[in-house]
Formats: sequence, C-alpha cells, structure tokens
Amino acid sequence: MSAPRSRGLEWYIARRYLSSRQQGRLFSFITWIALGGVTVGVSALVVVISVMSGMQEDLKGKILESSPHVQVLQQGASLRMDDWNKWADDVRELEGVEAVAPWVLTSVTALRGTYSQSADMYGVALDPMGPSVTDMEAQIQDGAHDLGPTASGLPPVLMGSRLAARMRVFTGDTLTLIAFENLTVDVMGMPSPSMRQYEVTGTFTTGMYDYDIKNLYVPLDAAQEQLGMLDEERVGGLGVRVTDPDRAGEVSDLIQDALGNEFSAVSWTETNQALFSALELEKLAMYVILTLIVIVAAFNIVSTLVMGVVDRTREIGILKSMGMTDRMILRIFMLQGLSIGVVGTVFGAALGLIVAWVLDTFEVIAIPPDVYFVDRLPVSIHLNDVAMIVAVSIVIAFLATIFPALQASQLQPVRSIRHE
Repeated sequence: MSAPRSRGLEWYIARRYLSSRQQGRLFSFITWIALGGVTVGVSALVVVISVMSGMQEDLKGKILESSPHVQVLQQGASLRMDDWNKWADDVRELEGVEAVAPWVLTSVTALRGTYSQSADMYGVALDPMGPSVTDMEAQIQDGAHDLGPTASGLPPVLMGSRLAARMRVFTGDTLTLIAFENLTVDVMGMPSPSMRQYEVTGTFTTGMYDYDIKNLYVPLDAAQEQLGMLDEERVGGLGVRVTDPDRAGEVSDLIQDALGNEFSAVSWTETNQALFSALELEKLAMYVILTLIVIVAAFNIVSTLVMGVVDRTREIGILKSMGMTDRMILRIFMLQGLSIGVVGTVFGAALGLIVAWVLDTFEVIAIPPDVYFVDRLPVSIHLNDVAMIVAVSIVIAFLATIFPALQASQLQPVRSIRHE
C-alpha cells in the first residue's frame, strides 16, 4: 500500500471513528464534550490574555501621557537642580534624546472655601526649547488646555477633572494653593507656609484616576515664584523624552554616565517597575491557571480515545488481520484525537477573538477606576499571544493522544477479534 493511499485510508477511518454510529455525520456525545472543553479553554485564554495585555498598554499610555520618559534629579536633600540650562544642553546632545524641559513638583493643599484637598502641583515650561516632553505638556502648549493669561491677573491653574468635581470648582473660580516647602517665620516665631491664589482656567481628564484626582498644572515661573526659586534659576529637575520609550532605561544610563554621580537619571520603567512586574506576574499566573482548563479538556480527549479503543477492539483486530500495521493504527487514533484538539482550538480562538472584540468595541464591562486605575476594561489582541495559545493547545491535544493510540496499536489481532 503506497504512503499517500495509506494516509487517506487512515484519515477516512479516523473520521468514521469520530462519528456516531447512529448518525454518521454527527460527532458522538462524548466527542462533543471533549471538543467543547478545548473550545472553552482556548477562548478563555485568548480573552484573558488580551485583557491583561490591554491593561498593560493602557496603563503605559496613561503614565507616559503625563510623565517624562526619564527624570533627571540632582542629588541632595532639597531635590532641587541649580543651573539647569547647562545640564539640559548636555543631555540634549546624547543619542536617543528627543526633548528636554525643566519641571517643578511639590505637594500642596488646594483650598476652596472651607474644603481642602491634597494635590501634586506641577510647574511646566510653556515655551521649552524644542519639542514637549510629555503629551500633557504638548496639549498645554498647543492650547488644548489653557494655561494662558487670566482676566483676574492671577496665575492660571489646570485641574484634574475628578479633583475639580470633588471640590466643586469651575473654570474662572479662584483656588488657593498652600505649599509647605517655602516656609517663612512670622513675628511670633511660627512657621508660615507659602499661600498663593490661582484662577482655574480648565480641567483635564487622563482616564487615570490617581492623576485626575491629584494633579494640578501651573506655569513654571508661577511654581518657582511660590517656592522661592524664581531668582535662582533653580528647578525641581529635568524631564527627558526619548525616541523609543521601551529603551528609556538605556538612555537613562547614558545620561547618568554623562552627568556623573552628582545626578540621578530614573526611567519610567524603573519608576513603575513594581506595578508592571505585578501585572506581568498576574498575566503569567492567569495563563497557567487557564491552561489547566485546556489540560482538563485533554483528559476528555484521552477518555474519548480509550473508550473508542475498547469499543472497537474487534474492528482493530480485523484491520490488522487485513494488513494494517501498528504504525497505521497508531496514526488513526492520533488523527482522531488531534482532530478534536485542532477543531476545538480553532473554534476557541475564533470565539475568544470575537468576545475580545466585543469587549473592546462596546466597552461592555465598566470597572471602578479608584481600584484598577482605569475606568473600563481595556483589550489588546496580539497575534503572537494568540499563536502561542493555539500552539500550546495543539501540543497538549497531541500529547493526550499518545497513550490511547499506543494502546490501540499494540493490540494483538487474534485476541482482538475474539474480544466480546
């Protein structure tokens, strides 16, 4: 018997064995159970891994929207940088650096009437030398968010939308910001914090709860004036934008080497390392847990093949007596099991992709942003993740066929024919 003809015969017999004896075109009930188990397992894997990838990408995008790729700080107790223009010029010359701008950051208390709320005040340069460092600064400089001159003559302030809603502050209202870094001592010897009034010129929404409930933006010179740094050409540090955010760690090392130990260059990956490490670990844990579903479904494939071997022992003996080899019988049952695994995997991957698309398009599931940092369930489908899931599922299905197929191939023709 030639190889192509034998392959066709093996596939024909495997297909017949998959079919119910009563209804030749329908899978048997137990075959449907095995097929359903693989389908559910693979679809769950595709959906969950897509959600975890989407969570990572969504968080990354929102973090980089408001944070520089690299922060350059001068060592010291005050966390202040002197003569920042000189150091900014040195950093701009390095490979991979796209933009450099100064910033000031301090914790303040926002006061409106009798209600106060802690917040982080960012002083940003409205006219930096070159491109903006963050997307938020770009929106401010392009006029999408207003930090220009005010009608009252007070310095402007841009508030996070959730902070503004909590304090019931609207555009045009006056807000008092109290900073504790520029303390003065009154005639009684009591420390007095620096208090300044600002006019609210607008609000912003990043979708990141922690940013929208805490962040304030003011012009750089206003922040310097309130903190007593305006006449000293002093800033909090430098923000750096790199050409490839994923290589921010390498650029931060270059900056560190160029500026020396007096400075500290910290990339966004290092700043948020704990968060993204936890997400990676959670993604791995979910992958392992849901892979167990596919493994459980593989046991259904084993049971289907074992029952098939027991039920068709006489038929196997007859096939062997007619000239079929052990290897041909082995391939018949392996094809039978692999068919269940491949079909279930294809159906599961398709179902998972459809569910992921629905979740991403229609935002079916809303989640509390104060707990998970985001206000919706993000989904990101990566073909390499789907390909890995499909490959693992097919490998598991293949391994599940080995034992029952070997059991069938080792049956003796005479004993098999006499089997009752």
